Amino acid sequence: MEYSTFGRHVAVDTWGVDFEVLNNAELLQAHLVEAAESCGATVLSVQSKQFEPQGATVLVMLSESHLSIHTYPERGFAAIDCYTCGETVDPQLAIDYLVSVLKPERTYAKKLIRGLGEMTVESPTMTQAELV
Repeated sequence: MEYSTFGRHVAVDTWGVDFEVLNNAELLQAHLVEAAESCGATVLSVQSKQFEPQGATVLVMLSESHLSIHTYPERGFAAIDCYTCGETVDPQLAIDYLVSVLKPERTYAKKLIRGLGEMTVESPTMTQAELV
């Protein structure tokens, strides 16, 4: 069987997010797993780290690739990215879910189209996700 090399990589910087949310690795881990499931991705493993005096990193390894967040609560900042291979899982859905949960004041996002030769960069459309 031959697999497509096509992939989409969405990266978003969020600003103005609540300190307590960004400084809670356990809560962020739950949100990232929910985000992965909301876009139909298959979670293989999860790793998180709570930093001192503040900050967190959560990495979710997906069968389709990965979803991650790195936070700087003292700045109200989180860097989020999701890369998925193939056509069946849309990383934008996971990003939209996380942005809906984090409720940032500002977001800046880019989407890379990968695996087709020269990478192309797009400005994704951010939408409010339905939270379950």
